[in-house]
Amino acid sequence: MPESPYTVSDVMTHTAVAVGSEASFKEIVGLLDQWKISALPVLAGEGRVVGVVSEADLLPKEEFRDTDEGELAERTKAAALTAGELMTSPAATVHADASVAEAARIMARRHVKRLPVVNGVGMLQGVVSRGDLLKVFLRSDEEIAEEIRHSVLGHLPVTTVLTVGVTEGVVTLGGPLPDRTLVPIVARAVRAVEGVVDIKIELTHR
Repeated sequence: MPESPYTVSDVMTHTAVAVGSEASFKEIVGLLDQWKISALPVLAGEGRVVGVVSEADLLPKEEFRDTDEGELAERTKAAALTAGELMTSPAATVHADASVAEAARIMARRHVKRLPVVNGVGMLQGVVSRGDLLKVFLRSDEEIAEEIRHSVLGHLPVTTVLTVGVTEGVVTLGGPLPDRTLVPIVARAVRAVEGVVDIKIELTHR
């Protein structure tokens, strides 16, 4: 059964704000404030992503202003003046054709709020944020229900007739299901549909 075709390219911001490695500390802070974002890709050459500079990379400047304590890496960041010195490298990135779920896993694993979107040679194509990934939950109940009917229920044996209802993203499946071994398969396929918040199984055995 096919999954929803939502990819990073469907939800990402295609016009990304970025800086070169020589961008100054104050320039970076100004851009973060101006665009109300938490991180900036750092580019080299024709636009290849070489790192990311985030609010977390900038904070040591204030945190260690009046002390010489702290780990070497923290004190190094506190003394840094340019994006190249401040950035976290290599950057956690994602490709435009990656699934929304894959991007979410990368963000969770790397503890970041935004990911530069790059092509096969590392050139910047855009940025995807946590908020962008949540856009899939803005799909209407009707749209979700129609996809389930077509992409999930439409691939079941012709003898299986199930009903589908969606309320606030919560899917309810009802009706007779001759083969109970299909229940976990159907449930997994429904959960894979973008925008599904939860699923209720109200099937009867025939």
